[in-house]
Amino acid sequence: MAAPVVISASAKHTATLIFLHGLGDTGQGWAGAISAIRPPYVKVVCPTAPAMPVTLNAGLRMPSWFDLKTLDESGPEDDDGIKKATAQIHALIDAELKGGVPADRIMLGGFSQGGALAIYSALTFQQRLAGVVALSCWLPLRKSFPAARKCPDDLPILQCHGDCDPIVPYKWGQMTASVLKTLLKDVEFRSYRGLMHTSSDEELRDVKQFVGKNLPGQ
Repeated sequence: MAAPVVISASAKHTATLIFLHGLGDTGQGWAGAISAIRPPYVKVVCPTAPAMPVTLNAGLRMPSWFDLKTLDESGPEDDDGIKKATAQIHALIDAELKGGVPADRIMLGGFSQGGALAIYSALTFQQRLAGVVALSCWLPLRKSFPAARKCPDDLPILQCHGDCDPIVPYKWGQMTASVLKTLLKDVEFRSYRGLMHTSSDEELRDVKQFVGKNLPGQ
């Protein structure tokens, strides 16, 4: 991975939010929006996925956390790629831990493919993170759960999805929420009327509230 976009805390740094972009985007794409809604003591880290050929897009190379083979919910998944990308995200978490930020002061978030990776990375991390912000996404390798879950069952997840999403269908979000609720105690699914495969001011207000609640000032 290239060096991530890092927006330092504007007050004493006591928490970190790592946010993962969607297919074909870069860390810069979300850095501004996320930094605008974070508390001043939160550092924002927005990595950029490595460029790779993406099967779904006719093999074109673009920033992608793992290969997307199909948008069919029962289709094949890039198991090895998902696990390799997860190791990279776990390494970013470990770097924050080594810098003195405890696990329960580190939050993961992401949009679309990045949100999918954020959920999977948090579920397979042994320590309890502060939470997950999962926007317009799904749970990868869902059939590997509950066996693959390593996190405690009190990990908070805020899942947001537009009900007019033409890329990652709304029903995928609903199905993901149903699975997550069998694994964890604190899963909230919020839907947004008329929202397509993008974000909105209303959604970002909800994310801001979730971040403030789960990464409170110290």
